[in-house]
Amino acid sequence: MSFNKYEIINNNFLLKIINLKKYFFIRTGIFRKKSVKAVDGVSLDIRNGETLGLVGESGSGKTTLGRCILRLIEPDSGQILYKGTDITKLNNMSSFRRKMQIVFQNPTASLNPRMRIGEIISEGIEFYKICDKNEVINRVLNLLEMVGLKAEHINRYPHELSDGQKQRVAIARALSVEPEFIVLDEPTSALDLSIQAQILNLFKKLKMDFKLTYLFITHNLSIVDFMCDRVAVMYLGKIFEVGPTNKILDNPAHPYTYMLLSSIPSTDPDLRKVKKIVKGEAYIPLDFKGCKFYNRCSYAKEKCLEIEPILNPLDSNNRLVACHFPLV
Repeated sequence: MSFNKYEIINNNFLLKIINLKKYFFIRTGIFRKKSVKAVDGVSLDIRNGETLGLVGESGSGKTTLGRCILRLIEPDSGQILYKGTDITKLNNMSSFRRKMQIVFQNPTASLNPRMRIGEIISEGIEFYKICDKNEVINRVLNLLEMVGLKAEHINRYPHELSDGQKQRVAIARALSVEPEFIVLDEPTSALDLSIQAQILNLFKKLKMDFKLTYLFITHNLSIVDFMCDRVAVMYLGKIFEVGPTNKILDNPAHPYTYMLLSSIPSTDPDLRKVKKIVKGEAYIPLDFKGCKFYNRCSYAKEKCLEIEPILNPLDSNNRLVACHFPLV
């Protein structure tokens, strides 16, 4: 399996995902159901201390993959290894819940409107007994300060805060249980641009201060360039390309990655030409056996129609690409 070839190159991983699958079934009629392959055989490793970007169009399966890794959604098959321990079928995830946290896209929806900010942040601290009861308030105040909030916010309700402040509370809640790994699911997409920059800088600082590992889910390649050490490109439940951020953004190997890059506004006429290699919409028949990007790729050949490409090493830069005819 091509994944094992890559494993030899790097074994300093915090998380390893092996052939993970998650299918949803949607009723299309009284007796008919349609299968949606949200995560379709994904194999991926996340290195200790890195920020791995996960990019793709809406509907590509990014959020589902992130939630399956944390087992907020149960995968149908495959393995999730955390520091070598298979957590896929564990009945009790309590100890791993503390190590693996998530910051959701919409801070308003992710915070309990009936709880004060202090209660929201202290809930995990008290559950895991991270400190003595008489130290909980001080710990909450320290966390508020770390994320750029003031002591006065401790007694407020979420509706009394701005969206940026709510997201800072969500970050403080994630940090409260001393995690090692955090899934950041489009954490700035609901925020104004000026607030986005502040939150991104905060993520970078906290990563250094707490020695965190991030899976950063986004569709914004500018954010990937700023935040991520490596990037994985996802399309219709499949990983198409993985590698160092600068290598992929400067010289992408998969036509789909080219398409994503072409969506970034640019005055460079060469970048505008990239759009010509992509056509059509993100759709593939359920019984299709070839490359899922076949119907949109101008470089597709008969082999792409008949055989699905798998992730294989591309070069000496630890890059992987799932394409029969990579562009580099």
